[in-house]
Amino acid sequence: MSDTVITRIPPSPTGKLHIGTVRTALFNYLFAKHHGGHMVFRSEDTDRARSTKEFEDEIINGLLSLGITWENDDEKIVRQTERAHIYREHLEHAIANSSAYISKEPSKADETVMVEVVRLRNPNKDITFNDLVRGDITFNTTELGDIVIARSLDDALYHFAVVVDDALMGVTHVIRGEDHISNTPRQILIQEALGFTRPIYAHLPLILAPDRSKMSKRHGAVSIESYRQEGFLDAAIINYLALLGWNPGTDEELFALDELIKRFDITHVQKSGAVFNRDKFLWFNREHLNRLSPEAFSDYIKATIPTKLAKLPGYSEEKLAKLMPTIRERISVRQEFVTDAEAGEYDFAFSTPHYEASLLTPKGVTEPKEVIPHLQAVLHSLTGADFSSPESIKAAIWPYAESAGKALVLWPLRTALSGRAQSPDPFTIAYILGQQETLARIVAACDKIIRNG
Repeated sequence: MSDTVITRIPPSPTGKLHIGTVRTALFNYLFAKHHGGHMVFRSEDTDRARSTKEFEDEIINGLLSLGITWENDDEKIVRQTERAHIYREHLEHAIANSSAYISKEPSKADETVMVEVVRLRNPNKDITFNDLVRGDITFNTTELGDIVIARSLDDALYHFAVVVDDALMGVTHVIRGEDHISNTPRQILIQEALGFTRPIYAHLPLILAPDRSKMSKRHGAVSIESYRQEGFLDAAIINYLALLGWNPGTDEELFALDELIKRFDITHVQKSGAVFNRDKFLWFNREHLNRLSPEAFSDYIKATIPTKLAKLPGYSEEKLAKLMPTIRERISVRQEFVTDAEAGEYDFAFSTPHYEASLLTPKGVTEPKEVIPHLQAVLHSLTGADFSSPESIKAAIWPYAESAGKALVLWPLRTALSGRAQSPDPFTIAYILGQQETLARIVAACDKIIRNG
C-alpha cells in the first residue's frame, strides 16, 4: 500500500473494557502495523449519562497494558464531547452547500413542542462498498429517507460525528464489528455530502457464546479485567483473541504480539461468527504459562497467595518455592491455584496433616497394621538419603517399592505425608517437606496405626 495506513479504535466509555472491544482494537492494530501504519484512539463519550472517566481510564490502560498502542497526532485523547465546535462547522458547511437542511419537527418527548433538527438530503441511490472481509455489499438508501444528522447545530449525532472524526484523523481503514454494516451506507452518504474520501471497510464477525448466541455476561466473565484477575496472561489474551475469527493459514496457534503483526492478513478473517470457548482460552493460558521462567511463574503465583495458606504454621518462602513445580503442573490459570489452596489441597506442605488410620491402607489390604513394615522400611531407606530432589528421593525408595509392591509401599507413604487420598506423588511431597519433617510424618503414621489397634 502506497499511502500510510491509519486505523482507529473508538470505544464508548460506558462500561468496562470487554473482549469484543479488545479483539476489534487488536485487529485494527495488527492490520495497521503489518502495513507500516498506525492506529488512532478516540473516546466516543457522547452518552453523557453513562460515560465516566473511570471507564475511559480502564479502557485506555487496559489496551496499553496488552501492548495495543496508538499514535494520535496531538498525543492527546480525542473526546467527542470536546469537539462540538468542529461538528458545527461541518454541519454549517453541509447546510451551505444544500446537502443538509434545518427541519422544524415535533419533539419526540412532547409532540406539541417544535424543535429544529438537521437532516441530510438523501439522493436515494444504490451504494456499493467493498468490504475486505465480505466483498462487495450493496444498499439501496431510499428507505433511509432524509437522515437526521444533528439534534441542533451544537448537537451532532453519532453518524455525523464519526464521519467527521474519521476524516480529520486521517483514517484510511475502518475495521469494526459486523453489527455496524447497516451503519455504513448512512456514513457514506455523509462522507459524500461533506466531500470526504471514503475509507476502506472491513467488518469482523461477532464473538458468540458456545450456544452461538451473542456473548453476554450470562456466559461468564466478559471484561478483560475480570480475566486478568483470574490470572489470564496478557500474552494469552492477545493470542486467543487474535485467533477468534482469524487464522494464519496454517495449523499454528501460539503467537507473540510481534509474530502476529508479521503474520496478520485480513483476508484470513472469517465471515461467520467466532465462538468463544473458555476451555480453549484456558489451553492458551497454560501454554503461555509454560513459557514463563521459574522466577516469572513464582511471581505470578505470589501475586495472590490466599490468606488461609499463608497463615499455616509451617508456611515459608522456601517450601513455597519447592511447591511451585507442583502448582505449575496442575493449573491453567492462577485462580485454579487459589481455589485449590482455599480447599486445602496444599496444606500438606505447611501443616501437619490430620487423617484416619484407615486412609493409610491401600486397596486390597484389610488391616492398617499390614503397612507398618513397609513404612518402616521406607523410613530406614530415607534416613541419610539425598533429599536434594524428588528424583534422588525416588532413587532411595524405588528398589524396595518394586520388590514389595508399589501400591503397598507408595500409597501409605503418600497418604502419611499428605493426609489426603489425592495429592502429588510421595517423592515430590518428601522433597517439599524436607528430610526431618518427612521422617517425622512416617513415624507419626506408624504410631497412629498402633494406637488405633
